Amino acid sequence: MNKRVLILHGWGGSSYPHWQAHLAADLIKENYIVSFPSLPNKEFPVLKEWSSFALKEIEHFKPDIVVCHSLGNILWFHICEQLNIELEKLLLVAPVRKECDISEIKTFFPYEHPNALKAKEICIAASTNDPYLNLEEAHNLQKELDVPIKIFDDAGHINADSGFGKFDFAYEFVTSNNL
Repeated sequence: MNKRVLILHGWGGSSYPHWQAHLAADLIKENYIVSFPSLPNKEFPVLKEWSSFALKEIEHFKPDIVVCHSLGNILWFHICEQLNIELEKLLLVAPVRKECDISEIKTFFPYEHPNALKAKEICIAASTNDPYLNLEEAHNLQKELDVPIKIFDDAGHINADSGFGKFDFAYEFVTSNNL
């Protein structure tokens, strides 16, 4: 059976040349079933709107694997305990710190980490110089969630603006047979 992969973008979306767009295309070429929805009002996101949309998409799509970037991680933290599923894999790329004062995304903050992330295999991918989650905060998040972390040197926010058209780590995490 083909694996179902849900990709949740962050603030502003992750259209081409962002690595999430490349990941979606590459996975489709490998016969994965991919949902890469454009979350509502992505330039001025509202947690309630994103949560409602994502919960409906998850109920309908029934993903095996979820890949989040940036604000998509915070969305996952807010909704995952409401879900009655257990994923095979969850990849949290470039999460955002618990307190964020950017007015366009204020409804997502502050947040608490969930008690259960609802996945068998989980990994955080973070950078040594992410403006939205410094290295110390990344390690604190990793300890709080008690999951593995992969740190990338000077990778910024791990997005197109920091040079990530393709992000091989995400593809390898999704397609590996570690389970």
